[in-house]
Amino acid sequence: MDFPYSRLRRWPDVEADNLQAHDATDLLLVERALALDVAGREIAVIGDEYGAITLALTDAGLDGLRVHQDLATGRRALDRNADELGLVGFSGHELDATLLDGARLVLVQLPKALAELEEIADAVARWAAADAVLVAGGRVKHMTIAQNEVLGRSFSHVQAQRAERKSRLVVASDPRTVPEKPPFPVTERHDGLVLVAHGGAFAGPKLDIGTRVLLEVLGLGDPQLRKNATGSVEKAPNRPDAARSSGVVDGEQPSPAPVVVDLGCGTGALAASYALAHPDSRVIATDRSAAAVASARATMAANGVDDRVVVMHDDAGSELADASADVVLLNPPFHLGSSVHTGAATRLFEAAARILRPGGELFTVYNSSLGYRAELTRLVGATEQLERTPKFTVTRSIRR
Repeated sequence: MDFPYSRLRRWPDVEADNLQAHDATDLLLVERALALDVAGREIAVIGDEYGAITLALTDAGLDGLRVHQDLATGRRALDRNADELGLVGFSGHELDATLLDGARLVLVQLPKALAELEEIADAVARWAAADAVLVAGGRVKHMTIAQNEVLGRSFSHVQAQRAERKSRLVVASDPRTVPEKPPFPVTERHDGLVLVAHGGAFAGPKLDIGTRVLLEVLGLGDPQLRKNATGSVEKAPNRPDAARSSGVVDGEQPSPAPVVVDLGCGTGALAASYALAHPDSRVIATDRSAAAVASARATMAANGVDDRVVVMHDDAGSELADASADVVLLNPPFHLGSSVHTGAATRLFEAAARILRPGGELFTVYNSSLGYRAELTRLVGATEQLERTPKFTVTRSIRR
């Protein structure tokens, strides 16, 4: 086949000379699928980052493919690339029975997290056809024996293939009988805060170190900030008051309650903690990961604040209006997939600058070695350091 992979774009994800919209693993998965000669309606594709697998197979004449992409950026890139190439005949799904029911071949770009792979493997064994074959692929340098072991929990036969073009396929077949209860989501308690996580959510049900530092700086990690039995809230001394501003909803109409955005919310630790500590605030949690969004919604329900926190699957707050927020809380990633790249953080800084009203506050925690303060000042406004530990720095930026 002669599919025009070079025409694919990553947009709206970060684009750079060293970042591509396809790799050799995509090509191997496509070649294997075509060699197996399975009907398109019996194929499910999981983790197709920008649509290379789905569109190449569709271009080859396979109709009715079902695809699950965790990232909102990937979903938008797939749609954009499909429009550019004039390709139709596939459908997007969440990681559920609608994706996998009757599927005989499941193609998977191996995720970085073993927990995410475990949830995927269980879902395939749980909902796909009884004779389903899972073909997973990845770059050799990122593959481990542990991935085979995870697949072996859900499939009786797991066989690694010979490496080609620095990529390798692993074929899993003969699905095992699954337990009555799926392995995810999982729940963990942290001093009054409950976190719920699906396999693909960063840090799982743990409270990651950076988030913990930001919570402490904001006073949200202190017991006296939790609602007490009478419903009152006490502010810890010597902490910044991140909810002091009056709210703005759409850039024009005033709101009686501050609008606080947890940008890149993950499992929702910041949003839930803020909602518990400031019951008069309007809190929005947004993340580009579907696994994170499902986790955050479950976290809000577990903490009893789901009626006061809106959780959105979105790319860098793109569905939030300009000048619509009083406060943004941000713990930005410093990886794009398996690559270390600051572009993801820059996009979130730009998003925060756009959605904050003038005078609004951005609270950011980041790895101290990255030195984002100058960039935050340039993109958002005057930035001061609130805390610095050996690993993390917390800053407050005032939107100019």
